[in-house]
Amino acid sequence: MRKDAFTLIEVMVSVMIITVVIASLLKMKSNNSYMLNSLKNQSNTKQYISLLIPNKDYGYENKETRLDALIKEFNVDDELRKKLKNLKVKIIYKKIISLDLSEVEDTASSMVLEVGQNILKTDKFSTNIYRVKLQ
Repeated sequence: MRKDAFTLIEVMVSVMIITVVIASLLKMKSNNSYMLNSLKNQSNTKQYISLLIPNKDYGYENKETRLDALIKEFNVDDELRKKLKNLKVKIIYKKIISLDLSEVEDTASSMVLEVGQNILKTDKFSTNIYRVKLQ
């Protein structure tokens, strides 16, 4: 007996195999998109926290502000300024340690070294940095 065509079972099995392969490819694509979006948010978060580092007006007190207030001294693109104006941020400062240098041996200085942690919180992200302040 000569066989010229596929049986119904063979066609159904091949369709199922193709379906499983397509479903797994779609799942991999969605996972990659999620990871890419997560890395983009992480990168933006690090850029936002870097705005706080050179700013003397913010960071040593608990305050709620918009991110555009952190860049008022910088020359930035209007599009970025508008984007940052829509982001409210809560800046939380926690003093970790304060060291009076006049108490240290062989030092006649009256300076105080303070180490603290800044936490930036928005509805989308939260990040922190450690700051050292010399008074």
